[in-house]
Amino acid sequence: MASPRVSTAGMSLQYAVETTAGTRPTTGYTIIPEVKSMPSFNPAPNTIESTTLLETEYMTYVKGLKDLGGALEYGANLTDDLIDFWDDLMAAYEAAVAAGKQMWFCVVHPKLKKALYFVGEPANLSFNEAAVNAMAETTLYITPQSAPVMEPKPTAASGASYSAAKKGGQDVEV
Repeated sequence: MASPRVSTAGMSLQYAVETTAGTRPTTGYTIIPEVKSMPSFNPAPNTIESTTLLETEYMTYVKGLKDLGGALEYGANLTDDLIDFWDDLMAAYEAAVAAGKQMWFCVVHPKLKKALYFVGEPANLSFNEAAVNAMAETTLYITPQSAPVMEPKPTAASGASYSAAKKGGQDVEV
């Protein structure tokens, strides 16, 4: 039987700091609140032109590297809670770097078995453009420092669940 198709409902962006330097955490991830859009992690590979003079009609190529395009952009609602959360995330990042550890980010879909992980460097938060009759939004920038990998979803610590996230101003366990 084929697995069911899924929507994007319930997806989350999470982060955790290594407890052991150089080892991806498998637990202890915290959901980043207010995220409403995520970038693609499946870019087309670059192509390297390899045409010889013997070709008379078509050029030939070999597959090159994939490029995520630099800093990844996550759209988010701009709230006081997000600003405070991001300040704490930046402090955790600085502490991790000072301790020789890395910050891992994780994209989780509640109905898929695997999640996407990458090491990243977050950028300071600021205001985005604004318009009349619009939502106050911002962009969370994270520069990837490793290739993304798909591995089993993180697990909650023994007897615990993921850190609470806000949904419509209410705490929700995910």
